[in-house]
Amino acid sequence: MVSVTGTAALAIAAGAVLGLGLWLLAASVPRLGRPRLMQRVAPYLADVSDEARASLVRRTADPAPVLGVVAVPLARRARALLGQLLGGDEVVRRRLRQAGSAGDADRFRGEQLAWSVGAFCVASVVMVVAPAAQSLPVPARVMVPVLAAVLGATLRDWLLQRAARRRLERISAELPTVLEFLTLSLTAGEGILDAIRRVARTGHGELAAEFAGVVAAVGAGVPLPVALRRLRDELGHPAVARALDQVIGALDRGAPLASVLAAQAGDAREAAKRTIIELAGRKEIAMLVPLIFLILPITIAFALFPGYVVLQAGL
Repeated sequence: MVSVTGTAALAIAAGAVLGLGLWLLAASVPRLGRPRLMQRVAPYLADVSDEARASLVRRTADPAPVLGVVAVPLARRARALLGQLLGGDEVVRRRLRQAGSAGDADRFRGEQLAWSVGAFCVASVVMVVAPAAQSLPVPARVMVPVLAAVLGATLRDWLLQRAARRRLERISAELPTVLEFLTLSLTAGEGILDAIRRVARTGHGELAAEFAGVVAAVGAGVPLPVALRRLRDELGHPAVARALDQVIGALDRGAPLASVLAAQAGDAREAAKRTIIELAGRKEIAMLVPLIFLILPITIAFALFPGYVVLQAGL
């Protein structure tokens, strides 16, 4: 088996880049040859014929279609494989919506593929260039870039989950205040749409931005209950979904919204208190780990070590 050194690998990569660059330069050069009759007559018919104007446009040999024929099917298969391994497109759309990202599922799959390819390339270069990697067996050197590619795609998905979770936590923290503000506006005599518009205009949090989207949808002609249902279904936040269900039900039945929102604000406050208590309990358990495995052994060692030294000296 022929071993490829680091210099040879860099030379191969540089040669590939040089060849692609020369191909692009050659493609930008116009084709030379005797013009056909249509090309000679086109300048005199350009003002009355679309085909004549199109023939006057300078055309070059574009290599992009050739690259696309090779790369696009591979990219589609890779994105489909990532979708099967890391969840469907519906899950990705929900997470992107929860994270407040403007991208779609296809763009996210492309980012995952780019992260995977980047990790594979970096790991491959490390396996070729690093002196310590040369002592590894060949199967291990082959598996390391593959594992790096899988970790790259998984890391991008984990970052999306983390962003979605943190944004939902911020929405949970903002929900009681927003509901109390809506209750105050309704008590002052405003309608529910005006109250939501006031929250969207004066607020600066994540939930205010979501309500701004509801106001924009209503301004575009969408009924308010439909816009609220869309926000409930797309966001997927349990507390927000319960509050919006109560608001939609009150709008359908004609019930007073102020009392409904006041009750929902109280429930949100109680849920926030329970969340804080649960978080404090988990932190308390986490604090026991360094106490049991670090501080307590050191304390025991300091208590027993002098006696051990005295016994050894006496014997």
